[in-house]
Amino acid sequence: MASLNGARAGARAGARTALVTGANRGLGLAVSTLLHGRGFRVVLGGRDEEAVTAAASELGADAEAVVLDVSDDASVKRAAERVGRVDVLVNNAGTFLDRGDPPSAVPLALVEATLAVNVLGAWRVSQAFLPAMVAGGWGRVVMVSSGTGSFTNGLFPQAPAYSVSKAGLNAVTVLLAKETAGTGVLVNAVNPGLVRTRMRPEAERSPEDAAADIVYAATLPEGGPSGVFFRSGSVVGW
Repeated sequence: MASLNGARAGARAGARTALVTGANRGLGLAVSTLLHGRGFRVVLGGRDEEAVTAAASELGADAEAVVLDVSDDASVKRAAERVGRVDVLVNNAGTFLDRGDPPSAVPLALVEATLAVNVLGAWRVSQAFLPAMVAGGWGRVVMVSSGTGSFTNGLFPQAPAYSVSKAGLNAVTVLLAKETAGTGVLVNAVNPGLVRTRMRPEAERSPEDAAADIVYAATLPEGGPSGVFFRSGSVVGW
């Protein structure tokens, strides 16, 4: 994989850098494409080096790839060292393993595996990149969440591991937003709705439509809200 520093040497002067996790397909790729079209230098993160490199190549100039497994400390550390400071972080990588398991019987190993990616993965990546954002006085962190993790909307008992993981991700969002208040860094979550991806192939909403909601939160102006839950550009209840 080509050096990120070398790739950036010819990038547009003054362009902000965005890192998107789980970016080689589906919603992550759609978000990366839209950010790239908005003039961002985009770093696509993913576990599969071949797939994420191919995705970055399709976007063209000012798009780079980095191997990034959000559930692995060493992988995240290597990626952070390779990428350096970013201005926008979109925590999109996620997993959906339980369908139809009731809360009283869902295998806890499956719950642990879901939490490892959906909660701890996003938390781990945020810890790796937030300090530099705070030091630079500007940053946007977007957690790709779900209505199934909203107490206002109603948790989804048919997917308890996924629901609990997204409720946990929402909690991490609020905590990080409180910590970074007044620093120029905004941390928010987005419910993109049911999106037609490998996880939900039956969904009607396209990744491209959903990506617009995430990019909205990733490009909030100075003084924008932090620690809130967005749905279609509006603040909704946790």
